[in-house]
Amino acid sequence: MGFFDSEIVQQEAKQLFEDYHGLMQLGSDYGKFDREGKKLFIEQMEAMMDRYRIFMKRFELSDDFMAQMSVEQMKTQLNQVGITPQQMFDQMEYTLRRMKAEVERQT
Repeated sequence: MGFFDSEIVQQEAKQLFEDYHGLMQLGSDYGKFDREGKKLFIEQMEAMMDRYRIFMKRFELSDDFMAQMSVEQMKTQLNQVGITPQQMFDQMEYTLRRMKAEVERQT
């Protein structure tokens, strides 16, 4: 069975996409959130990022040709904007740390 033939992989990919899309829509109102709402949003983003990191690691560790092609495609796309996958994750973590620090200063 190929990597993408797995029902588990398909479901996780679908759920990650839906969760990410929902958080991005919600995030457009981030500035209107109260302190607790901001903390909750940050926690949800951190959890989603952890899930995404694990999902991507599955791709990297798979010996399935299509999974490896997906990894290479992502690397190529990120390289076109001058970053690596690790830099992408680092930037997201940095942004979330800054958001947390800002929320903590609001006490």
